[in-house]
Formats: sequence, structure tokens, C-alpha cells
Amino acid sequence: MTDPVVGVVLEGRYRLEERLARGGMSTVYAATDLRLHKTVAVKVMAEHLAHDPTFVDRFTREARAAAMLSHPNVVGVSDQGSDQELVFLVMELVRGRTLRDLLTARGRLTVAEAFAVLEPMLAGLTAAHRAGIVHRDIKPENVLIGVDGVVKVADFGLARAVVGTGTAQASQTGGVLIGTVAYLSPEQLERGRADARSDIYAAGIVLFEMLTGHPPYGGDTPLAVAYQHVHHDVPAPSAEVPGLPWAVDELVARTTRRDPSGRPLDAGAFLAELGHVRKDLGIEPVPVPTGRSTAGPQTLRPTNRPSRPRHPSDPGTAVLGGQRADRTGRTSMLPAVGAGPTMNVNGRRPSGLERPRPGVPQHIRRRRARFAVALVLLLAITIGAIGWWLGSGRWTEIPTLVGKDEAAAIDLLQQAGLDPDCCTEVWHEEFPDGAVVAMTPGPGEAIRGTDVRLTVSKGPERFEVPTDVVGRPYEEVVAQLQETVPIQVTKVDEYDDTFEPGHVIRFDPPAGTKLARDAVVAAVVSAGRAPVVVPDVTGQSPEQAQANIESLGFTVVRGPDGRSAAVDKGEVMSVSPGSADGPVAYGSEVTIVVSAGVPLVPVPNVVGMKEEEAAAALQAAGLTVDSTKFFGNKVRQQTPAAGESVEQGTSIKILVAF
Repeated sequence: MTDPVVGVVLEGRYRLEERLARGGMSTVYAATDLRLHKTVAVKVMAEHLAHDPTFVDRFTREARAAAMLSHPNVVGVSDQGSDQELVFLVMELVRGRTLRDLLTARGRLTVAEAFAVLEPMLAGLTAAHRAGIVHRDIKPENVLIGVDGVVKVADFGLARAVVGTGTAQASQTGGVLIGTVAYLSPEQLERGRADARSDIYAAGIVLFEMLTGHPPYGGDTPLAVAYQHVHHDVPAPSAEVPGLPWAVDELVARTTRRDPSGRPLDAGAFLAELGHVRKDLGIEPVPVPTGRSTAGPQTLRPTNRPSRPRHPSDPGTAVLGGQRADRTGRTSMLPAVGAGPTMNVNGRRPSGLERPRPGVPQHIRRRRARFAVALVLLLAITIGAIGWWLGSGRWTEIPTLVGKDEAAAIDLLQQAGLDPDCCTEVWHEEFPDGAVVAMTPGPGEAIRGTDVRLTVSKGPERFEVPTDVVGRPYEEVVAQLQETVPIQVTKVDEYDDTFEPGHVIRFDPPAGTKLARDAVVAAVVSAGRAPVVVPDVTGQSPEQAQANIESLGFTVVRGPDGRSAAVDKGEVMSVSPGSADGPVAYGSEVTIVVSAGVPLVPVPNVVGMKEEEAAAALQAAGLTVDSTKFFGNKVRQQTPAAGESVEQGTSIKILVAF
């Protein structure tokens, strides 16, 4: 069936050419940008959502936020609008396939291939997190792989509607989509709250799916899937794919912890951890898979696990009384404290417990026996303590402290047997005053007594433009601000009737506003009074015309009188510059010309002409004819005489005779 939208031109610019994909929330079309002559992707919101003002407003607001991102691993957003009852978003067109298509074709990826996809995906997410944008819907469908192997993350921050079933079912809060159930973090499901760590959880689920070929949880209903996210830890990928390295299992576990504070802080931190794992395992970079792979089975083998017992807080470890059971099912005992062995390797008793020799008193034999038992116990306890210390006893866990209050962070370090090295103070835009912004070393295992250096926020660094510089010359103000306030000042000219030209009228943002370092502030500077149009004063008396013009701030000068047939003598006949010249700078000089009467014209010579010819010549010169006729038809005399200048309209007397 033909899509009725294909062929439509939106806002006279984007012609929809071909439907590429369709979902419950929107449909994506390949389109031609008629202005720039290039192919783009246009996402058109579903009709039932386009009539919801709340949803459209959210779509518009968040689309603008996404358009702020500029990163090679983020699908670019270039325009957004509505036309012909269609709400749409214009994006970069990526030729290739989604990660979902790749997994459908391949089943699962090797560790090296999964890392090749995950690294650029996290790079794009890092740009979003640093810009304060949380994706909230990371999943294979939103990871695009171009034919050139470039990985791009799509649909940043866009609200999504409830569609589909199973693991694709969307979760909704107050009618607004917050994610996709198969990839939602526990805090989103329980409290409807999401931050950068929620994206980390979803990215960890995507890593699990790339390694195993499916998400960790399934169920007949979205509620069943959500329940497992909230109440179960994500299983180790190696349980599905034997042979996966232990370090990869640990990476998945760290990024999908149910407690957000246990995950990496943002995508940048996740990317750094991924780099450490790649380096530790010696995984060489491989091209991003773009189609069916010819790679054989997994070539990576599990790395050696730590020789010491796993800490109870480590993922996959269960504490069973005095034993620890790791996830492989093997059980290792803690160093025991007991009476020690009673037989040596060849079946004889140790020397301290040999059969009594004849002749030794009984009480001495008993005392020697008690001493030997005590010595064995002491040795057993000492060996056990040394073994515990060399194994797990000297190790402790450095807690995650970033974001916590300084006092609380110090208490947690002391409880863990660590020494707080406090504190370096820095200005910070994100963390409030007194909150920990960095720690060295970071969260993880460490030997007890290790110094942990804390960096604490002093809050956002802010500066103010003083209010007393308003009204002063611009150059003077800029010189003062450059010495005292680390901000950038730009100049904006504006006409003003109050401040002198070149003086600062105001600032934008206003003076006294709290500003970040290197913030840009516009100094609005007076350009003087605005230009004014000279009024039309023709026909007025010179005195009246001068008063009217000077009231607008002009200076009036009277030029030489002129003559005009249209203006009476003694009235203004012209103004320069005039109203037809447009606005004139305030205070300009204006010249007026006063009429001295009608124009003067020279009297033509008509003597000797026939009466009719003479009359025509005089009238053509703007004069009137007063004829006195005797016998004959020739002009014999004229008054005034030929060549004299007379006012236009003067009567010329002629005498006509033989």
C-alpha cells in the first residue's frame, strides 16, 4: 500500500522520498533537502501523538537539546518543525544497519567485535553526558552502524510512546516514555528517575546482549522483565558463553549493579574502564562489524583469577558460613584455626607428642605435652593469621565517594581502614560546596592503610559585573573589567536619548548577575539619539518653520531666497535635507529657502511679428498679452521692452498697425 506521506514537501524544503522504517511513535523517511540538494532522514511523529500538546512540546524541547550535540558518534539533528499537521525532526541519514539487525544476522559477537562497537557508542554517550543530556533509551535499535563502520547513537533524549510487547515494551510514567523495559535500570522502574548512570546500566545490558546474543532477562509480560531488573543481579555472560574472560564478566557486573552508586559515574568513566579491560586482556582493535562475519569461534580464554579469596561484595560471590562459593561452584575454605595435625606424613607423631620415655616423671611428661599442644596451637593461629593477611585480610574496598559530603566520605574511608588525605578544594560547576568531586585512587580494592586523596568542591565559581560602571565610557569600563573580572565583554550599540554617545547603558545579563568564568556579557553602549525625519514645513513662515525644526534637535540655517510659482512670497519654499531624504542624524544642520515671489522671465522680442505670432510667443514665455490695434496686423511697439526681466504672468502691451 502506498504511503500517502511520500512525495509531501515539508516547509517547502524537505521532500519525503521513501519510507525507511515505521514504529508506534514515528515513521522515518529518506528525504531530499531541496535547499542544500542532499539526502537526509526525516522522522515524522505518529498522528495520534501529534495532537497531544504535552508530547509535542516535549518532543520539540528535547529535539533542540539533541541538536546541540556535535559528535562523530552521534546522529546529527539539523532541524525540527511542523507542517501540514505533521510534526517532524530532520536528522543525518546513516546508510547501514542497526546493531539489532547485526545481532539478528550474527547471533552474537566476539569480545573484540563487541568492544569495537561499544567504544564509539560510549564516546557518543560521553558527549551527551558532558552536555547534561541523558539518553534514557539505549538499546541495539538506537545504535546505528554505517556501511563505512562508523557507529552512531540515535534518538538522544526523545520521549517515546508505549508500543509493542515483550522486551520491546516501553515503560511509561505519567504518559511519558522513560525507556525500554529490557534495558531499563532498577531506579527508573522503581522511582521513574534517570541520570547518566541509568544509561550506563542500559549500555551494560547491550554489552551482555552483544556477547550472548540476547538480553539477560525475558518474560511473558513487561512486568515480569521489570521485576527481574529490580530484584536480580545480571548474570555473568560466561554462564551463557563458556570461555569468556573473567574480566569481561566483571565489567558487565560493575556496569549493571542495581545500586546506581556502584556503577561508573558516566559514559566517560565506563569508556575508561573498558580501555583498562582491553589493555589487561591484550585485545587488539578490530574493525567494527558491518555485516555477516567470517570469524571463527571465540579465541579468548579466561584470564587467571585472583589467587586470593573474592571479597563478599564482589559480584557472583555468595558467603556460606565460614566458606565462600565462587560462581563456578568451587568452594575454598578460609584458613582454619584448630589443634593442628596429630600425625606426620609417615604416620608417626610429631616429636613433641612422641610416646614418653622411661624414667621421665609423669608430671613432667604432662607439662611437656601441654607445652607442645600450646606451641602447635600458637603456630596454627600465627600461620592462619599470616595466610589471612596475605590473602584477603590486608585488602579492603575503596568505596565510591564522588558526590558524597566531605564528612561522610571521610567516615566511609575510615570505616574501610583507609587514611583520608583531605582535601584539595576546587571550583566545580556540577557539584555543590563540600561535595567530593574526585578521588585518587578511585573505587576498587586496596591495601588497608592506603592514603586516598579527596578533591572537594567549593561550589560553582561565580563573578559579578559591578553596577557602578553603568553610565561610564565603554573603553574605561572594559579596561576595569579586564583587570578584575574574568569574563568576555562584547559591544552592542543602541540609540538612546538619555546616555551620552559611547557610554554604557546596561549589561546583558544585567550587572550584578552571578556569572561563570569566561562567560560572555554584552555591554549595550549608547550611539546617541536616534535619527529623525525632518518635517515638511513648506508654505510656513520662516519663523514657524524654524521653531518646528529646532524642536526636533536640528540647527536651522536660512539660505538665499528663491522664487516659486507654487509658494507665496515670504513663505518657506524648500528644506534641505527634507522629509524625502529619510532619517537624519540628531543635531544636523537644516537649510530653509524662503520664496521671494514668482519666477522672473525675460520678455521676448515680438516687434515686427504678426499679432497672432506675437501673442503666442509672449504666452509661451509665461506672460499675458494686452493688444492695442489700429489698421494693420503687425506689432510696431511692445512694453516692457524686449530683454527685460519681469515676473511670470506680467501683462505685455503691444501696438498693432500697418
